[in-house]
Amino acid sequence: MSQRGLKEAFVSNLNGTSLQEVALGSFLSPVCLINRGLILILYHQAKGTLPLPFPLISHLLLDFSVLILPLVVSCTVLSSILLQVIMSLTFISTCVFCYINRTNSHPSTRHSKTTISTFLQSHVQFNQVPFVTIFRVFVNVKTAISILAVDFSVFPRRYAKTETYGTGVMDFGVGAYVFANALVCPEARRKTISGSRMNHITKQLLSVWPLVALGIGRLVSVKMADYHEHVTEYGVHWNFFFTLAIVRVVASMLLAVLPASQSWVISLLIGGLYQFTLETSGLKEFIIHNNDRGKNFLHANKEGIFSVVGYVAIYMAGVQVGLYVMQPRSQVKEWLRALLNLLFGSFVLYAVLYICQALVEPVSRRLSNLPFCLWSVAQSLFFISCLGIADMVLLFSKRTSGCQCVPSSWNFHKKQSDSVSDKKTDEIERFCLVQAVSRNQLLFFLLANVMTGLTNSVVDTLSCSSSFSVCVLLLYMFTNCFVIYVLHLCGITVKFW
Repeated sequence: MSQRGLKEAFVSNLNGTSLQEVALGSFLSPVCLINRGLILILYHQAKGTLPLPFPLISHLLLDFSVLILPLVVSCTVLSSILLQVIMSLTFISTCVFCYINRTNSHPSTRHSKTTISTFLQSHVQFNQVPFVTIFRVFVNVKTAISILAVDFSVFPRRYAKTETYGTGVMDFGVGAYVFANALVCPEARRKTISGSRMNHITKQLLSVWPLVALGIGRLVSVKMADYHEHVTEYGVHWNFFFTLAIVRVVASMLLAVLPASQSWVISLLIGGLYQFTLETSGLKEFIIHNNDRGKNFLHANKEGIFSVVGYVAIYMAGVQVGLYVMQPRSQVKEWLRALLNLLFGSFVLYAVLYICQALVEPVSRRLSNLPFCLWSVAQSLFFISCLGIADMVLLFSKRTSGCQCVPSSWNFHKKQSDSVSDKKTDEIERFCLVQAVSRNQLLFFLLANVMTGLTNSVVDTLSCSSSFSVCVLLLYMFTNCFVIYVLHLCGITVKFW
């Protein structure tokens, strides 16, 4: 078998992992986020100042070591002991958290007892909802890691995309990426439509040209380079960039004529009707078993074309969640209540998912069926809730320590504007890798795809040892992060429209 054939076989006919293991992985990023924040607070308590010495490189190295490196090793050499890794990091976080709150050396809190009740009554201020930004960044980062790691033998096959039915980590990544885009779409941010609805739809059609161009670019480069591809993933000519573009346009058209506040109803109707069609027509049989891809464009790209329906349902659900989290809130207790509601929604959807899998069919990313939509939304809500709760832990630590300079997190509301404090916060944000990725998310995703292709062209991924594979992945991720970080330091936002 050729090298291309070997690589295609390596990512084919896989069945995924359990729902529990995917959910377990959701705890790792929040714990890493807490650890990064607590390290900065500890340094501030010890030295009385931030940023770190040599901030241009020290903050990049800190963020990469604490936020990115654990994600890489936990899905490769440490994947068999993921629970132990999370528990160990949680233990470290707990010890540091208790130490900070016991030390409590800041003058403003030394003589005043900080209680849970006063903390909950506190008011916060922010430009963007922190845990939404962090969710979108981590989905992007995990996607970047996975698209290259899947080609190495050190990456567990159970984490890769499944062939037809099953729940792989990468299956969730696709749904989460669509959900993350919906969270911050104009409709979720309550942006009013200027001009007629037809003009709005035209603008949306024009706004997706970068995705279409990237899709065409990927298609041409893959065919010209004879790059390995998993045909049953999207089809012969289709790819994820085309899916993102079509989903955005279809969702914008729906939201131009239907109220965004009823997005959850639209999502449920689309998912339910699509599942009904799969069950009562020959569509499911056609997608799974018809292999006559040379007949026409529809036959060649059936997975990519029909799965758009399910992704639209996920997108509409994301719009509804975006509307909810973007509601004006100022008190800590209001945000905590919102996070608990999101967590409750996740549990409800998981219960519905288990019933749906028992009575209808299992999760299928290839079909993008109703169980897949339910799972994508439920797991996304669980992940975003965990990140929000982690931010709450950091906020409490910031209050007790007096350190307000932890990037990508809430800040307490100040009655009077403090220009020095605001300048210090902006300076810390400038050295934050999370903010760097958030600033150029599409470019980061594009860069990861290009670097994945280049790495596969120069490295025989199938025969690499575990240690060498991890080194390659770390170098690949550091390169991606470094490019995006430099752009952020220079204040460059790359927009394609």
